[in-house]
Amino acid sequence: MSNPWIAIGALALVGLIILLSMLAISALLRPSVPERSKRATYESGEVPTGDTRIQFNIQYYMVALLFVVFDIETVLIFPWTVIYNDAVEAVGLWRALAPMVVFVGILAVGLGWAWRNGAVRWVTSKRARRQRIES
Repeated sequence: MSNPWIAIGALALVGLIILLSMLAISALLRPSVPERSKRATYESGEVPTGDTRIQFNIQYYMVALLFVVFDIETVLIFPWTVIYNDAVEAVGLWRALAPMVVFVGILAVGLGWAWRNGAVRWVTSKRARRQRIES
């Protein structure tokens, strides 16, 4: 093959053929059991019960958000630690260390703010408190 674009085009064609054949085979083999509940929005085939407007504890979202923030922190700190020695040799200790100190400081202030506002305090039910007192 003298032109590399021929190989790329052939690979794209094979990928498209595989995709279309898998879609066609699954359309032929899947069971077809039409029910009213399977067509219901957001219920995944389950029969909806009750009202859709329920009170949901937002604490789950706060914990998930804090997890994402501090998970990304580790993703950003790890590459910095890998190049830290080279950076100290190139620009000096304080110029290499200062940005990370500021970054970790901002995260610490954010964690303190979340802690003070009760975002990391888990709310327990009355039954769990009673069981803890009885034990």
